[in-house]
This record gives sequence, structure tokens and C-alpha cells, in this order.
Amino acid sequence: MCGLNGVYAYHYAASPVTERELLATRDHMARRGPDGEGAWWSQDRRIALAHRRLSIIDLSERAAQPMASQDGRLVVTFNGEIYNFPELKAELEAKGRRFRTTSDTEALLHLYALHGEDMVHRLRGMFAFAIWDEDRQGLFLARDPYGIKPLYTANDGWTFRFASQVKALLAGGKVSRDPEPAGVVGFHLWGSVPAPFTMYREIRALPAGHTQWIDKLGPREPSSYVRLSEVLAEGARRRTPDAERPRIVREAVLDSVRAHLLADVEVGIFLSAGVDSGALLGLMRDAGQSGIRAITLAFEEFRGTDEDEAPLAAQVAQLYGAGHVVRRVSKREFQDDLPAILEAMDQPSIDGVNTWFVAKAAREAGLKVALSGVGGDELFAGYPSFRDIPRWVNWLGPTRALPGLGGALRRVGGVVAPSLKRTLPKALSLVEYGGSYPGAYLLRRGLYLPSELDALLDGDVVREGLRRLKPLQRVAGCLKPDPGTPIGRVVAMESANYLHHQLLRDADWAGMAHSIEVRTPLVDIELLRRLSPIVPGFSPGAAKRDLAGAPTCPLPAQIVERSKTGFGVPTAEWIAAETNARPRAIAKGASSRAWSLELMRRQWTPPAPIPS
Repeated sequence: MCGLNGVYAYHYAASPVTERELLATRDHMARRGPDGEGAWWSQDRRIALAHRRLSIIDLSERAAQPMASQDGRLVVTFNGEIYNFPELKAELEAKGRRFRTTSDTEALLHLYALHGEDMVHRLRGMFAFAIWDEDRQGLFLARDPYGIKPLYTANDGWTFRFASQVKALLAGGKVSRDPEPAGVVGFHLWGSVPAPFTMYREIRALPAGHTQWIDKLGPREPSSYVRLSEVLAEGARRRTPDAERPRIVREAVLDSVRAHLLADVEVGIFLSAGVDSGALLGLMRDAGQSGIRAITLAFEEFRGTDEDEAPLAAQVAQLYGAGHVVRRVSKREFQDDLPAILEAMDQPSIDGVNTWFVAKAAREAGLKVALSGVGGDELFAGYPSFRDIPRWVNWLGPTRALPGLGGALRRVGGVVAPSLKRTLPKALSLVEYGGSYPGAYLLRRGLYLPSELDALLDGDVVREGLRRLKPLQRVAGCLKPDPGTPIGRVVAMESANYLHHQLLRDADWAGMAHSIEVRTPLVDIELLRRLSPIVPGFSPGAAKRDLAGAPTCPLPAQIVERSKTGFGVPTAEWIAAETNARPRAIAKGASSRAWSLELMRRQWTPPAPIPS
């Protein structure tokens, strides 16, 4: 995992790329790649690529980037890992391609030379990369199907820029800081900034599962090469009998774990007391891994309570013969680290603090790579949303035949029961949103609802932000084509929204802040393809039991039946101290809202009203 960036002055009248901008952008990402740095320039200085390296596969200097093909026709800068690299290399060598390294980076050059832009269909991994094609005089960008690895772009009509971080593009000094209302509104709605928007008008995320081509005519629109909903829809058409589920889950997840162990350095694991990470640890052992080190995050405030992950995690580590490292974090350490956390946070997010500390612990233990169970709840129906959303849609769907009813009930309810407006604002909007999958998802997952935003932001910013963002249409877009079943629809919505915009993004910035590569075996397109025929048979609880039973030595019942906590953080008490909020109110469920407002206060000045 690394940091990449580049500048392409594609317009004939654009100024040539400057070394100052290229290197300032690159070196803002130094923690993403402490093991090496590089830059490449075209002869006419119109295109430049740069790279910061965290060496994981082929640790030698010969694998440094940017990397050029042997004939000099292609140059690549790459962030991520290609997990099917050994198979690809054997296939490419059989076709006469000669490798100078043992790096997966070189495989990208060979694949592009043979298959052009269709190369992305051959890749299994987490990736964001750019390839300069000298013959075609163009730049090819690609991002993995789930968007595990970030890639941001900026185009001012003259020059195209890209980087692994929003803040790195700003550090180059040539990108406008004009605010993006859709990003501001999106953060308040969801607690993270929904792609492709960022907090800045000029900066966009290349969407997950997309490629983009840029040449002298400028950037083309990003092009989709895979959709999660399409994979789920295809699987629903090939539904497999439920009796086959345990075997398919074991075989598919074990295969993904094996693939994610590809490395020339030690691979550890983030271990909670939950099913996802525990099953991964058991399958790491089944895959032949020995001497595994497991890192567990714990908090002084939780010691001796049911929320303390350490005791049960220790049992799981002992069960699978792993070395166990418990890292306890105090409120004082949180307060001391908070300025660095906010500096590393590339876009505002109400989550990520837990990943910051577990990655910090991994770095202290001398690790570079760790597996994480993130994505397990989205794939194996682990959230309450898998029960609530289909139920709400079933109950309230008929109310959609009466447009305006839900909004009217919300307004009347706010007058008749003003206390509900303060304490349970979503309850007043149940009829307004609960009758459709996108609306029910906003109701279940949203931080604030659209009707609450005028109390937080300037009205013009709210209206323009909602107009540009189109939140319900955007969620509906991840259901095209229809995944075919209620469970499949929620898998698609959670994977394309909460997982993509928050959990994976947080894993990236928080892990990279400590030069830790976080790998996610449960977020893998080949795993989704193999499981998609059994997803229609998943049900909350049962699917997780299938995962818990996947290791040869299954997880014990006390792990499987334990109420979900994940890598929890004692946010309520800490935020109460940071915001001077009433601890009781915070503990009642307002902690995420309080933290979001604190982030805005510390990290972002709300934009001025939009001129009429």
C-alpha cells in the first residue's frame, strides 16, 4: 500500500507541470509510503507521475515506482495489492512476457500491454493506479470494485491532477478550495462524505469499480466496469440450496483469506471479540499460517464490563495459537492524539478513531500488514438494518400511494409532540421515508434527516447541497439492477454506502497514518461472486453462524451469541468532555451527532451562503 499522485497538463495552453507541485503533493503522503519515493516526467514535461512506497511485495529497489515497461511505452504508479498476482504472472510468462521483478506492480504493465483497458476484469485485489500510455498519449486510471483504495481527481479545464488523498491535492497549491455544498450536506446526512463528492467543488473521487481515460481532449466521464448489485442479481438467478451454505462459506472465505496473505512481510490481524475477525484468525491457521500475531484494542473505561473486548479475544487467540497483543487506550491518550487524528483524517468522518488506535498498536508491534474483519456485517447480514429495512418497506410501502402524507405527518407530529422532534426525530419521519428501500436506508443509517439540516447549516447551502447530492436517488442507484431479494438489496446498500464511504475510507486514512496496510478478506469481489448464489438464503444471525463455523475449529458459542460491539470506543464520555455536552444526553444516542458537530467546528468552517 502506498501513496500515488500525478499531474497532466493536457490542454495545449496549460502551463507545464512544476516540480514543486508534484513533490509537495507526493510528500504530503509520506506516512503512506515511508520506504521509498519516486517521480517520473515525460520529455515534454506535460505529464508527471509520483509515488510514496510502503514495501510489501518484492522489497527490493527494483520494484520502486513509478515503474516503466521495458520498452518505455508505459509507466505506472500504483497503490494497493493484486492478490491473484502469482496466477497472473504464470499466465503472462506462458504468453512470453518477461518479468524483471517479483512485484505485482509489473503485472499491471504487462496486462495493460496485452489487454488495454479491459485489464481490470483480470484483477483481484484492492487497487488504485494510473498508467501513462506513450503511444496513445493518454492516461488510464482505475479503482477496485469496492473502492478499498482511494483515488481523487481534480480538473480545472486545463490540467488534470490526481492523488490518494484530498489533502495531498490541496497541498500541491493549485487546486481550488471552494466548498462543495453536496459534500457538506452529505456529511451531515451520513456522517461521512458520499462519493464522488468531497468537501471541495473541484475535487472528486473516482467511483469504486470505475476507470477513466484522459488525453489531450481532457478527461472522459468515469466508466463502470463492475457493479455490486449486478453481481448480487446474477447470483440470485443462480440460487443455491440453503443446505450448501456452510460448505460454500467455508471454501469461499478460506480462499479469500489465502489470497490476502500474499506478502513478503509478516501479516497480523486486528482481533475483536466478534465473529468476523475471530473466523478470519481461524482460517488464517487453516491456510497454513503460523506465528500469527493478533492485536486487540481495549479501553480503560471498559475494563471489567461486557464491552471489554480483551478477555474473549484472548480466548480466541489461545484457541488458534496466536500471539496476543492487548493495547489499552485511555481518555488521556485520546485527547493527546486528537490533533494528529484530525490532521490525518482526509475527509470528515464520525468513525475511524478505533482504527487509528489499533493501527497505532500494530505499528508499535512492528507490523506492516494486518487483516481486518471489516465488511463481514455487510456481507453476512450482521446489522439491524437487515431486519428493519425490509420490515419497514413491507409495512409502509402502501403509504407511497399518498404523496406528501409522510411529510405532513412529520410536520404535524412536530407541533403536537415537540419533545419527539428533539429526542426521536427519526420516529416522526418513519412514514415519510420508511416505504422504500432508499428511504428506509436513510432513516436507518442517516445521521441527520434532510428536514433537520436548516437548523445546522445556511438554508441556501442546504438547498443547493440536496439538489446536487440527490441522496435518495443516489442510494437507489446502487440497487440497479435490482439485487432480486430483500437481503441482497440491503447488502448492496450497506456495501456501496456505509462500507464504502465510511468504514473502508476510515481504514485507509487511519491505517496509513501509521504506515499500516489494512487488508479486508471479507471485502473481495471474487468472494462476493462465489457467495452471491447463497446470499438470498441469508438471514440475520444464521449467516454469521455459517461464518463462525467456517474454520476447522469453529468459534465457541459465547463468541457467536455475544451481542455485537465491534471495536467500540467509549465515545460518549470522551465527546462529552470535548464538547461540554451533558453526558446523559450523549449516552442516550446523540454521541455521533455531537462528534460530527465537533469535527465541523475543528476541521471545517461552514461555507458562506450561496449568492442568489
